[in-house]
Amino acid sequence: MHYRSTRGTELSDSPGFADILLSGLAGDGGLYMPEAWPELSPAVLREWRALPYADLATETIGLFTGDDIARPALQEMCRDVYGTFRHQAVAPLCEVEDGLFALELFHGPTLAFKDMAMQLLGRMFQHVLQQRGQRATIIGATSGDTGSAALEAFRGLENVSIVILHPEGRTSEVQRRQMTSVTDGNVLNIAVEGDFDLCQDLVKAMFADEAFRREVGLSAVNSINWARIAAQIPYYFRAALALGGPDREVSFAVPTGNFGNILAAWSARRMGLPVRRLCVGSNQNDILTRFLLNNDMSMRNVEPSLSPSMDIQVSSNFERLLFEMLDRDAARCSAIMKEFRATGHMAVPHDAWQAMRDVFEGTAFDDAQTLEAMKTFHDQSRYLADPHTAIGLATGARFREAGIPMIAAATAHPAKFPDAVRQATGLEPSLPPHLADLFSRPERCTRRPGELAAIEEAVRAHLHRA
Repeated sequence: MHYRSTRGTELSDSPGFADILLSGLAGDGGLYMPEAWPELSPAVLREWRALPYADLATETIGLFTGDDIARPALQEMCRDVYGTFRHQAVAPLCEVEDGLFALELFHGPTLAFKDMAMQLLGRMFQHVLQQRGQRATIIGATSGDTGSAALEAFRGLENVSIVILHPEGRTSEVQRRQMTSVTDGNVLNIAVEGDFDLCQDLVKAMFADEAFRREVGLSAVNSINWARIAAQIPYYFRAALALGGPDREVSFAVPTGNFGNILAAWSARRMGLPVRRLCVGSNQNDILTRFLLNNDMSMRNVEPSLSPSMDIQVSSNFERLLFEMLDRDAARCSAIMKEFRATGHMAVPHDAWQAMRDVFEGTAFDDAQTLEAMKTFHDQSRYLADPHTAIGLATGARFREAGIPMIAAATAHPAKFPDAVRQATGLEPSLPPHLADLFSRPERCTRRPGELAAIEEAVRAHLHRA
């Protein structure tokens, strides 16, 4: 399997999986995509129904790793990683209402769906770096869950240093402490004065700084890294196959910020999974919903919300979908994305927008509506949902069709957002035993202004100490 950039000016032709794993972002600022999509027949999908999750993940992800990671090594990684999850099914389905299912993706070590991919990425990075005799510095931005998942996956690894930027004061207290209490020597936490979009821009700016990129051996594990998307695709296959696929259509509803999780669902559809609708759930930062309803992709100020992982105005992975809807015309994609960053408005051609509307729906819930959804699902179904999951379930309920199972991504454990859960339901969600002492653990974090020079200086200082 080889890859190309969504912006098409990458100097290195057709890099393989190991190269795009370590580089993360393409040198031209674009995002990597497979040169060709794997096509799966209904017969193959029926055979996959009987596979345990780890083996299904091996089969799915192996289509993208190609020969860069030997199949036995990939299978060992998948079995080791998913064997540690707290639920035997890894990503179980729970029927919340008739025909509405929660796909629980929070049974990993940090209680969020990011563990589903990040735990495997840690193993992949170590495997490839050891084979090559190299070191890497991973830089990531987080709106809450990516950071803790990445730190948990990469802490203590010999060949990797990891730096995570989070927007100061804009995560939940549990999310923050899950990051700042990771004090391994290869870890640097930076609280940035600004919002998530600024953190994400700083990461991209570091990648654009070629001298700095080479100096520190820069890599990324945000969902700009295709390996993250590839490792999220399997749970969509698992959920659909459990409910009758490929002989029955399903729909998915996903609470969406950076667009990576729902892009993985679209990817499964593109590979042959019968998916009827993909439903985007937004909070009051509703740029994606406005786009889907009215072709209005225009940036506004980010508003802090009860669902901070969705407090985003620049959804990086949307570029990958745009690239596909433009028939992989990298020059057009590059021009549209550059204009978007320059003007704050994305001029998506009508035919590309209509092609997206043929598959995607969008809706938004403000904080009051989110709390009401949390209360309703608990009162009527006894299902305790965090704010993001509640938006996913409410989105699924809104677009549910008779006879078509609607699967909502349950992206975080309710204990990650205790204040919102308490406000909505009066209940105090408990952290699992392995996190029971979280609020008494020592913390380590560096505070920096949202300026590229200040962040690069902090990274250099950290690597010098390490």
